[in-house]
Amino acid sequence: MRLGGCLLLLLVGYAGLARAVIYPLPTGSNTLVGVIRYTTANREDTLAEIARNNDIGYDALRLANPHVDAWLPQAGASVLLPSEYILPDARRQGIVINLPAMRLFYYPPNGKEVQTFPIGVGREGWNTPVGSTQIVAKVPNPTWTPPASVRAEHAEAGDPLPAVVAAGPDNPLGQYALRLAWPGYLIHGTNKPFGVGMRVSHGCIRLLPQDIKVLFAQVHPGTRVQVVDQPWLWGHRDGHYYLQVFPALQPNGAAQLTKFHTWLEKTVPAGLQVSWEQAAKIYETADGVPTLVAIASPNPG
Repeated sequence: MRLGGCLLLLLVGYAGLARAVIYPLPTGSNTLVGVIRYTTANREDTLAEIARNNDIGYDALRLANPHVDAWLPQAGASVLLPSEYILPDARRQGIVINLPAMRLFYYPPNGKEVQTFPIGVGREGWNTPVGSTQIVAKVPNPTWTPPASVRAEHAEAGDPLPAVVAAGPDNPLGQYALRLAWPGYLIHGTNKPFGVGMRVSHGCIRLLPQDIKVLFAQVHPGTRVQVVDQPWLWGHRDGHYYLQVFPALQPNGAAQLTKFHTWLEKTVPAGLQVSWEQAAKIYETADGVPTLVAIASPNPG
């Protein structure tokens, strides 16, 4: 089992459902939080159910367990929970969303901790935008006004939508929505939690119902939101260096491998030896699990 930093699990009691996993914010140059954990599959489990029960995105769990059957895991099978994270290379303020990781990180104003949640993001052709924005409104029990393009798509599929979907169990926004300054984009809940941790939305950021409840209670209009596209993450924890690779949103074959090589050369600290063969293997596997690639030599004396 991989060992990591301290983990503080805080269960926030909103009707016994909501929860938040809170990690102490790393100090100095450290960038890893959490620790890899394992669970045992029961007879009736699926990877989707294990993911939701452990606040892990479905794709993240599937990538970390390529030899486990997604629909019929063998009873007693060990399932790796990828609950160790390299923080995105972004200002530790407000909300930071890393699209390839399909993960949201929230830095409360106290500057002492970070919370993280799995998310669903825009599917191909409906990409979630990258850049900086902010929350402009909090909307409990939102109604949904589908844009014309979405209504046309549903109509073509034989599933017509009304002009306005009322709040309630049939509303795809769930019970809470955070409106962004980008017109038409939201961070919201869902009535289809199986899509969290996958590229399934029309560009909005989708959270599990219990997670959006926790986030909604803490943030306010004006909260900064940064959306980044970082499939490659370089992490450091107390002299140990890690590489974490997720599948790219828009894979580009050999050109992308060359870009990764260039990124790695620029990122590795001077004097630190990293095996390119090992790094290339991590790149090809792209399982989203931080992997130890180097240990700094202790200073003499």
